[in-house]
Amino acid sequence: MLVIYIDRQTNRLGYTINLLFKEILQVEYMVTTSREQFIALSGAKLSYCDSRLFDEIHITNSQFLFETNIYSVEVDYTEQDGIPKLFRNYGDDDSLGFDVFAAVFYMVSRYEEYLPFIRDKHSRFCASDSIAYKKEFFAKPVVNIWAELLKQKIKDKYPEINFKPRQFRFINTVDVDMAYSYKNKGFYRTVGGFLRDLKNGDFKQCVQRFRVLLNIEKDPYDCFDYLLGFISKYKLATVFFFLFSMRTKYDKNISPYNNDFQLLIKSLGDYSSIGIHPSYYSTEYPQDMTEQIKLLSEIIHKNIRQSRFHYLRFNLPESYRNLIENGIEEDYSMGYSDHIGFRAGICTPYNFYDLERDCETGMKVYPFAYMDVALKNGLELSSDEAWQKIKDLIDEVKRVNGDFISVWHNESLSGCGQWQGWRDVYEKQAEYVYNKQILKN
Repeated sequence: MLVIYIDRQTNRLGYTINLLFKEILQVEYMVTTSREQFIALSGAKLSYCDSRLFDEIHITNSQFLFETNIYSVEVDYTEQDGIPKLFRNYGDDDSLGFDVFAAVFYMVSRYEEYLPFIRDKHSRFCASDSIAYKKEFFAKPVVNIWAELLKQKIKDKYPEINFKPRQFRFINTVDVDMAYSYKNKGFYRTVGGFLRDLKNGDFKQCVQRFRVLLNIEKDPYDCFDYLLGFISKYKLATVFFFLFSMRTKYDKNISPYNNDFQLLIKSLGDYSSIGIHPSYYSTEYPQDMTEQIKLLSEIIHKNIRQSRFHYLRFNLPESYRNLIENGIEEDYSMGYSDHIGFRAGICTPYNFYDLERDCETGMKVYPFAYMDVALKNGLELSSDEAWQKIKDLIDEVKRVNGDFISVWHNESLSGCGQWQGWRDVYEKQAEYVYNKQILKN
């Protein structure tokens, strides 16, 4: 067991210690604020205070985790041996050279998203405003890397301590923004589609639309049989997130009352998890989210426990509070639609910490590593270039035995139009991850 000494307990510090040692490093530990007890106990020891007490692993605290206010804080960035570090410590007796607890909390709490920032056109926090982007460590799960660094320091000094090994996992997630390209759109949308094709001189698409509607040809976005076969072949833990709202400028899926759409959701629910994709305007109108969750739950006859915001459009902490109030236990929105990498610097699911209320919640955040549109549209990569980026991300996560989560859309997996060749990327990823898992950890 690891004995940890701290001068005093706070919500921030308790949350961070639990995340590091229980969730990531999976080691038994106890915390004490008694110096006498700490010195008297034997075994592996770590102190988090102003100065080392005797010969233990020591991290000098920066006082950040003893604050309760939210303010612009100096993170004092440095890089040592290729590892980015925040909250640098200058004392000779510090074991890591930085306040790893403060650094972890700063990243996973999304502290910088509570400070004033300029929103993008969809009212979102921009990747370019994050310290990870500015200091170019965006593609590294630094929290997990820091945890491994701390683990090695402890093991070097106390080789008898037992850390339970983590298992590398892959979670396959698919957003269904529009289940069908042509089918089940209703009379006016269908006629409007034909007229638009004719106006643009796109006679090939016009013919395809006609053939699909006559059931001569399969709808190009209907690749769900392919996905189910793939899920079965590689035994993929999968979550489908359905946009289940009425039509708006940014929400263009099939009507939630359409029978074929409902049957599709039910059939996919037999083989995978079903989550809600709260609509674009649900951030401003949380009652819409409540209604969408209720309707989807009635269709599959199960409580909806998983969510990812449409357009990744959410605000902290309000949007997450709304999810919690609606019974959501897992959110998969932590990432960007125009950049790849780790928004919170972590590749392990973790409990959301509400900074304004200064408390840990029970809702788990599942951070994803990349989204298909970020590769193609955000970074403007070819499918071959995208695969190399994905492979590098997988390797980064495998090194720390984290959870690798990808985001695809049924549209991008159709292999049609602008997405020609991208299904190959998806298949390469699944095979590569499968082999990584077979090799164990």
